[in-house]
Amino acid sequence: MEQINITIKTPFIKLEQLLKLAGLTDTGGFAKQIIQDGAVSVNGAVCTMRGKKIRGGDTVTVENYQVNVTAPEEDA
Repeated sequence: MEQINITIKTPFIKLEQLLKLAGLTDTGGFAKQIIQDGAVSVNGAVCTMRGKKIRGGDTVTVENYQVNVTAPEEDA
């Protein structure tokens, strides 16, 4: 499985935006389609919500790609 590491600069990113950022889809329409088709898993569970908030530490899987998301450390 190919690993893709993405660092987001905000507390979260929407699932469909993450797929585009990671280069797994060219358009939001295609991202929406593969999410609705059940081809995307978030932390090991199929996710069909394209607006799902993805945060640092989450893992998104599409076919043979695993996207590991990291976020900036929050001030304690």
